[in-house]
Amino acid sequence: MNKTIWELKMLLRNMPFEVPKEKQIRLIINTEAKCEADDQYAIVHAVLSPRLQIKGIIGAHFGTRSATAMEDSYYEINHVLDLMGMLGKFDVLHGAPCKLPDPNTPIPSEGSNLIIREALKEDPLPLFVTFQGPLTDLASAYLQEPGIAERLTAIWIGGGTYPEGNPEFNLSNDIDAARVVFNSPIRLWQVPKNVYDMVRVELAELAVKVYPHGKVGKYLYEYLISHNMKNGHRLEWPKGEIWILGDSPAVSLLLNDQPFDYDWIEAPEIASDMSYIPRPGNRKIRVYRSVDSRFILEDFYAKLTLFALTEK
Repeated sequence: MNKTIWELKMLLRNMPFEVPKEKQIRLIINTEAKCEADDQYAIVHAVLSPRLQIKGIIGAHFGTRSATAMEDSYYEINHVLDLMGMLGKFDVLHGAPCKLPDPNTPIPSEGSNLIIREALKEDPLPLFVTFQGPLTDLASAYLQEPGIAERLTAIWIGGGTYPEGNPEFNLSNDIDAARVVFNSPIRLWQVPKNVYDMVRVELAELAVKVYPHGKVGKYLYEYLISHNMKNGHRLEWPKGEIWILGDSPAVSLLLNDQPFDYDWIEAPEIASDMSYIPRPGNRKIRVYRSVDSRFILEDFYAKLTLFALTEK
């Protein structure tokens, strides 16, 4: 291959711009990648964002939908990276295979150990850990080593609508883990259900802006379409012609934290029915009221389009 073309391809693989080292952040991604069809979009978006120094991607469980949920997620992460030609570029690790047995007992795993190891490193760049499912691996890491609490920021896609709360899938898969994190000193940014549901896309939109762009774009689109059809019997969701890319704010808030779109709230107690019980005097967490869907989607589409040029 002509060296000039090769250099152009490598430049586009990493985006045709640079991010100053001082503006970069360390990131660990925790994802239930095989649960539905939106985690994959967030993984690809993160991988294509130069600001993010990805230190590892952890496969997470997703409750009782699969007896091998965590392993399913682990293999799906590797499959997505393989489609991108990036298999082996990032460490992919196993998280906990199930929820915590109680609020005092961790489930040590490769994932929780990575969180501990990276949090305790002496590194001037801040560490963020995003959770696109249950908080099991963060709670386990904290129970294993409480010293990590002041050394990372967690972003969680999960929990019901404030102020009352309500049943929500990611929370339901480990209520005890959420209780551990809410009552810890760990810096937490929460994106509850009513907010992550704002990232709505039309299937026609994905056909135009995702499907034509490389092997991974084709896979993202076709997998979502098949998942949409497989769940057609469900009465309330999916709607038929739209989907929610609810995990994508975990990436976009690392690029722009939308400083006017959240509230500082005293972390509530979480009841067994997933309602929120006010806990005056408890530590405060950042709870988002809204996310910028236009920014999230356009940034993703642009990066995917640029990346796909490396395959041509």
